Amino acid sequence: MKTSLVLTLIGPDKPGLVERVSGILVQHQANWQRSSMSRLAGKFAGILIASVDATRTAELLADLEALEGEGLRVIAETDQQSPAERLGRALSLDLVGHDKPGIVREISRALAERGISVDKLETEVVSGSMSAELLFKAQADLLVPNDVDVDELQESLEAIAADLMVDISFQS
Repeated sequence: MKTSLVLTLIGPDKPGLVERVSGILVQHQANWQRSSMSRLAGKFAGILIASVDATRTAELLADLEALEGEGLRVIAETDQQSPAERLGRALSLDLVGHDKPGIVREISRALAERGISVDKLETEVVSGSMSAELLFKAQADLLVPNDVDVDELQESLEAIAADLMVDISFQS
């Protein structure tokens, strides 16, 4: 039986970190399935999903935990359950506007109130092309329950967007 591992990695950014983790996974015949890794505030930060034979899980986790001696902290969560079927429609949300505190909170609150899952969220603050003002950009992949009226959702988010002075668009 396979065990799914969700690994969170953080440490000082330096060459070879991905190779070091991938080497340990290969050593334990684990399969690297999905990941997202970035340099954030001078740190290497990543999250990945790997699968490994259940009989090898403890040894793999011990070797990953040993990376802390090299400065890389690894947090692991295991899941032996098969994923529950998730029902709903996939939508993408794009947002751009002047940067200010509270944008993510207001949008995520409106989504949570409707039972909408955020499957992926990427954000960044960039300089505006025509001015030196900072712009906040976000892209989210959402799973919207079938009983949610997408037109009502869009109207609600557009009202929030007007208050926050940001532009929001949806794509299915």
